[in-house]
Amino acid sequence: MALTFKTGDKAVYPAHGVGTIDGIETREIAGTRQTFYVLKILENGMTIMVPTRNADNIGMREVIARENIEQVFDILRERDVHLDSQTWNRRYREYMGKIKTGSVYEVAKVLRDLSILKTEKSLSFGERKMFDIAQSLLVKELAVSLDEAEDDVEIRINKIFDGE
Repeated sequence: MALTFKTGDKAVYPAHGVGTIDGIETREIAGTRQTFYVLKILENGMTIMVPTRNADNIGMREVIARENIEQVFDILRERDVHLDSQTWNRRYREYMGKIKTGSVYEVAKVLRDLSILKTEKSLSFGERKMFDIAQSLLVKELAVSLDEAEDDVEIRINKIFDGE
């Protein structure tokens, strides 16, 4: 079933996060008329044009439903996870792959794993950057779904990591 968004809807674009559908436009490209969602990313104001017929294939999706958020918090609370002792660049590629899926659950796993790793050793520059990306994506989406301030959501996540 193809997703259909309308102007004003919130949507998640993989690796970029939550955006607002600013409009739906039809353009002619290489002699073919195509309809696009005009998605403005909340984090940085970037505008992405997504072909409506490809939205599903690229992983564009609705913001997580409020009733599914507890699953995200459960993932973040999980501490009995096996962290591979692979090199940081291999771990970086694996985690980037999870972030690019666009799945809020995969992003939560990346954030959790890096949080656990951070307690064991200092993160490399790339890992710190990925931690920040995962946290930003997660905080923004949960804040939109819960209709709460991002700072409040970030505090909730930090409390989970601090064992509260």
